[in-house]
Amino acid sequence: MTETRKLVAILAADVVGYSRLTSVDEDRTLARLRALRSDLIDPTITVHMGRVIKRTGDGALVEFRSVVDAVRCATEVQNAMVERNAGLPPDRRIEFRIGIHLGDVVEESDGDLMGEGVNIAARLEGVAQPGAICLSEDAYRQVKSRLDLKINDLGEVRLKNIIEPMRVYSLHVGIPADVKPASVPQATVAEAPAPGLALPDRPSIAVLPFQNMSDDPSQEHLADGVVEDILTALARLRWLFVIARNSSFTYKGRSVDVKQVGRELGVRYVLEGSVRRSGNRVRITGQLIDSATGTHLWADRFDGAIEDIFDLQDQVTSRVLGAIAPKLQQAEIERAAHKPPQNLDAWESFIRGLHLFSQHSDASTRKAIDMLDHAIELDPDYARAHGLRAVCLAWRVFQGWENRDTAFAAATDSVHRAFASDSDEPWAFIAQAFVSLGKRDDQAAVAALTEAVNASPNFAFAHALLGAVHAFGGRPAQAIECIERGARLSPRDIFAEEYQLFYSFAHFQAGRYAEAAAAAERAIQLRPEHPALYIMAASSYGQAGEIGKSKDMLVQLSNLVPTISAAAIAETFPYTRQDDRDRLVAGLRAGGLAG
Repeated sequence: MTETRKLVAILAADVVGYSRLTSVDEDRTLARLRALRSDLIDPTITVHMGRVIKRTGDGALVEFRSVVDAVRCATEVQNAMVERNAGLPPDRRIEFRIGIHLGDVVEESDGDLMGEGVNIAARLEGVAQPGAICLSEDAYRQVKSRLDLKINDLGEVRLKNIIEPMRVYSLHVGIPADVKPASVPQATVAEAPAPGLALPDRPSIAVLPFQNMSDDPSQEHLADGVVEDILTALARLRWLFVIARNSSFTYKGRSVDVKQVGRELGVRYVLEGSVRRSGNRVRITGQLIDSATGTHLWADRFDGAIEDIFDLQDQVTSRVLGAIAPKLQQAEIERAAHKPPQNLDAWESFIRGLHLFSQHSDASTRKAIDMLDHAIELDPDYARAHGLRAVCLAWRVFQGWENRDTAFAAATDSVHRAFASDSDEPWAFIAQAFVSLGKRDDQAAVAALTEAVNASPNFAFAHALLGAVHAFGGRPAQAIECIERGARLSPRDIFAEEYQLFYSFAHFQAGRYAEAAAAAERAIQLRPEHPALYIMAASSYGQAGEIGKSKDMLVQLSNLVPTISAAAIAETFPYTRQDDRDRLVAGLRAGGLAG
């Protein structure tokens, strides 16, 4: 067996508490890990030119051509895991430890890597805190001038089975280096940037020209066409400030610093990418960057045949939009969360209210209404705030937390105020649909959500909610189609548990009780304080004859809504057809719900 020596960046990662997670629920843990690999870890490794050397049940060893690529890959994965673990109890979170080292390794003929360089990376991973990244001094030297993240110098650390102690640095993902820590060398502190344009009062983005990575200069039109499509789609998001093509394309053909672009154009986010053609195949990559910190928020790649280039462009546009819209909202939510309420402007108050509404609990939705009232106080004509306030009020009726007549009247008033400022406000249409559902007016609910989709074709939640309305009206096939469209537009939406609930509505209406219960259970894992999830799970289990599981769900439902009764659910649940409501209540009574 021949071998070759080379200098490479090695990344070692594993899952914190893997044995404990699998002992509690092995099937669910393994399923989550498989999903993480397929839609997060492997695509991110590929974008940053990594090569997986080997996998274990709970970890991986990855080779990169540079430490910069390895650190960027690691920070993107760790940032994504913070988002995915949000709302989960600590004992169900999947967290990674990561170690990165630049060292000499031996590559064997089968591609495997061996040697002290590999061992050091593995030992660095072992001393990392959950969610953190540990760098050796050799790795740290390669990236220290390019990082804008908080670094802790851990000093000399003795690593297991490594003879000499090593200096180790711990990288804290998601914490900007606003203040120089005492233990960080001077070189890691960036100089104060030159002043630039003021940021707009809403999220702002520039899409830079995608780089043509092909040898053929004629492929420039392909790269430009992809950017044109993305810009057109982003411009339809009215809450987003998008820099015009004529400005962003002044950077074409130039090597630019994303932070400088952000200052010069006055934007918080920058989308960049590349297009590479090889034979009849095309690969398009994209990455979203916070221009203030340099943090990568998202990255992905898209492959297709050149003869299907227009279909590929449409696919890229749809997936880029579906991925970065929720990323932008989440980044804005996290930014607003660090400011005291009295310092929030109208947009920040709205975005915090949106986040609170997405938690779907009694307390969070009350706070959401308070936050939206604050936004309206700052800007009385803020249509989105009026619309979302109406949605919150109407939604709470269906959970049993508001008086039906009073809340629907207040929601209707907010809808009118929203339309007075913007006749095409999608959240106001959604609120209209909720009020119509409360009256079991199927046609009006469909019409309102159709208006929402027409006003904002890329609004994933509106598409999915239209699916829920079709389920309530007895059209499960149309329901599934609309929900899937929403899920494709926004695969990691902040309303992800709602999509699962909508699937449950559709499966239940079609008599597929096992599928309905499974979808409700998936939603419960994401938002355990949402009452409707337990209603669907309990009734589905009751209809399927799994009475013990139905009873368990009803216990948790009663904890959330102590006054809940079968009669109240029969009165408020929005299934239009009497037969569907009767089956829903029968399933609940099978589990023992009184009233």
